[in-house]
Order: sequence, then C-alpha cells, then structure tokens
Amino acid sequence: MARPSIFAFAGGTPAFLALATAHHERCLRDPVLSHPFSHPGHPQHVQRLASYWAEVFGGPDLYSRSCGGHSAMLGIHAAQGAETDLGQRFVTCFVQAIDDAGMPGDADLRAALRAYMEWAVDEVMSYSPRGSRVASGLPVPHWSWDGLQTPEPGT
Repeated sequence: MARPSIFAFAGGTPAFLALATAHHERCLRDPVLSHPFSHPGHPQHVQRLASYWAEVFGGPDLYSRSCGGHSAMLGIHAAQGAETDLGQRFVTCFVQAIDDAGMPGDADLRAALRAYMEWAVDEVMSYSPRGSRVASGLPVPHWSWDGLQTPEPGT
C-alpha cells in the first residue's frame, strides 16, 4: 500500500494552518526575522503560507489558483538583500514550529519537512540579491517522501 501524501499524513489543511501560525509566531519572536514578519505583505499572510505549504506537500492547488503560483511567492521575496543568516533562522523557526503545531512525531515526516524547508530557503535566498528577477509561470514545487518531484516532460 502506498504511503499517503505528506499533506494527508500530517493532518491536512488544519495541520498546515497550525504550522504556518506557529511558524509566524516564532518568526515574530526572532530578533532578525521579526522585522519582515511584523510587516506582512498581505493581511492573510498566514493563511496563504499554509495553502502554499499544503500544495507543496500534496494538498489542493489553492495557492496556485488564488495567489499566482511559485513565481508569485518568489517575487514577494526577491531582491530584498536578505541577511546571510536569515535563511537558517527561518529553518530553525520552522523546525521548532513543527512541534508547536502538534504535528505527528514520525521521524520520516519531520525529516521530509525539514529537507523541503532547507531546499526552499536555499532557492528563495538565491533570489535575494538586489536586482534579482523571477521568471513568470513557475509552478509550485511538489515534495514527497522522496524529496523534490519533477514533472514528466510535457505535463
């Protein structure tokens, strides 16, 4: 029997909303992350973050349909000239938020969530230098128990 998606295994939409909420709260308490997180670009930032992560891990494509997909997310963060340790701080807050959100203690789940976030932070930080541009039309990446899933050519 195939394993359920990470989205389903973790608890679906409520679990990712709890994770995004806990992560946002941790970032607000971090001395470096607090500034950008205290000035979110959208009043539903936490809900949008939850829908983005849910989609990445096998949930519904709500973020892509309502917020513009991966290019839109990268565009929010591009060309900000972010501090070098901002990414590691973000990952640390995320890993701690997994516990805060009450997600399952399964080691494989936690390893997959952490591996995704490390990959995602590296990608976002690559767009951090001033003048960086994001290509349009990039699809939200999908992450499974085996890591980043690449679409088949022509799909």
